[in-house]
Amino acid sequence: MIKPTAVALALALALSPLAPSLALAQTPAAAPASADVARYARGLLESTYGDQGPGAAVLVARGDQVLFRGAVGKSDIARGKALSPDQLFRIGSVTKQFAAAGLLKLVEDGKVKLDDPLSKYVSGYPNGDKITVLMLLNHTSGIKSYTGMPGYMVSEIRKDLTTAQMIAVFKDQPVDFAPGEKWAYNNSGYVLVGAVIEAASGMAWYDYLDKVFFKPLGMSNTGYGGDPALIARQAGGYTEDGGKVVPMRTLSMTQPHAAGALVSTVDDLLKWNRALHEGRVLKAETYRRMITPEGPAVPASYGFGIGPGKVRGVPMVGHSGGIFGFASQLSYLPDSDITVVVLQNTDEGPSAASVASRLAAAALGNPYPDLKAVPVDAATLKAAEGVYRFDEKTTRTLRVVDGKLTAQRSGGQPSILTPIGKDDFLYADGFNRLKLERDAKGAISGMRFFAQGEDPGIVGARTAEALPEAAVAVVLPKAALERVTGTYGLGAVEMKIVLAGESLTVQLTGQPPFTLRPVSGETFEVVEVPASLAFPAGPAPAQVTLRQNGAEIVFTRKP
Repeated sequence: MIKPTAVALALALALSPLAPSLALAQTPAAAPASADVARYARGLLESTYGDQGPGAAVLVARGDQVLFRGAVGKSDIARGKALSPDQLFRIGSVTKQFAAAGLLKLVEDGKVKLDDPLSKYVSGYPNGDKITVLMLLNHTSGIKSYTGMPGYMVSEIRKDLTTAQMIAVFKDQPVDFAPGEKWAYNNSGYVLVGAVIEAASGMAWYDYLDKVFFKPLGMSNTGYGGDPALIARQAGGYTEDGGKVVPMRTLSMTQPHAAGALVSTVDDLLKWNRALHEGRVLKAETYRRMITPEGPAVPASYGFGIGPGKVRGVPMVGHSGGIFGFASQLSYLPDSDITVVVLQNTDEGPSAASVASRLAAAALGNPYPDLKAVPVDAATLKAAEGVYRFDEKTTRTLRVVDGKLTAQRSGGQPSILTPIGKDDFLYADGFNRLKLERDAKGAISGMRFFAQGEDPGIVGARTAEALPEAAVAVVLPKAALERVTGTYGLGAVEMKIVLAGESLTVQLTGQPPFTLRPVSGETFEVVEVPASLAFPAGPAPAQVTLRQNGAEIVFTRKP
């Protein structure tokens, strides 16, 4: 039921494939062969997930043609049972698009209106006459998200609650803003979406979805995650504790509600994508409104339970999900009729959204480059040294350090680049990329930086400015790096800080990992974007402050 809030999205907005300002890229004249996509997908899964721990089930399809379907990892580590693409997974916040579609179906049937006040369906809700159904759907209600209430996700989340009891948890909490004023991702809002469905249909929200969607579409492996019959066929979920893989934390599946309580399979989610995006679920105008952000939700690229984005410059709609033990991504590329499903049985480790982006790019025939170095002679690297200016305040400095080309954003620390071509270089995350540009005489005239590898990139002109004094690298002992590792929370968003070898990374829910570089024992800069993390002194910091674009956002350590 987790997805980034508008605040947390700030960390990756400049690099995210959801950034709305990117131009369309050229798509290949011919779609890649099924065997080529399958070969790429299998290799990506094997290199991303180990075969002895939790992993993922994946499906890639073009129309009805399945290009790849497979799984890597273990469903039950203790018993050595392998994951299967037939197994059920908790899908977390991917549930929201089903709940949104269910409510929109009631709108089409004349039982609900988008401008109806919440008070029409949930009597006595504070300020319910000012909160509309539409605000619940697109996260503009201002209601407090219960998953962000201090300490709630530790023990209270384990209790079995009815819909009315769930509403009682958050209804009297202070609001985040006036209804319709702003956007903030909100799981409480989708509990209320479920409540509206129940009031208008006279059925439990999940029974209504089963009646109008799952049974008619033949989705026999999709349903409420609290159903014992479905639990029996579900993959085991895992997390990490102190660097060790352990069984997932406990929660009652009554509580994710319509915000995240469904389970499904890769095959059923393909059926859903085909039906939803081919017009067999909603009328054309209703569907258009569902996938089109409006009002305060526009900057966040969020519609109703689903949002538009891009992969390799090509339009995409989808949603990520995260819940105890599991992570998910369901994507659809309308121009090429491509579906990508990634279902992980771990809430730690790889980003399901990043894996899905790579699979979608491969299915387009425009894969992201591999992080594999090609030989580039020292003279060529030395010739690239210089200061490249993007605007009045932003430069990137290229400098050779210990035989490797590094890039240093103004005010930041250097990042080591991997050459994937004579003039082409990848950052450590495997997405961000820069390419040197040359004039008619072959001299380097500038660089083009591709955030998240997306076209068209932005150009920085090479200047005659002298190289600034080289930054002095701050080297911290391993214990100082381990001190800040862990999971920190802000509402529905988790920030995971992981140490792998000597590399420290930060990852927000549904986003790729970013590299952290120490400035001191308490401050770390995010290498890829102009942001930093600040920790208080002490053996185990209770919080971390994200500083970016003049804002300070505090995340609290989770147990």
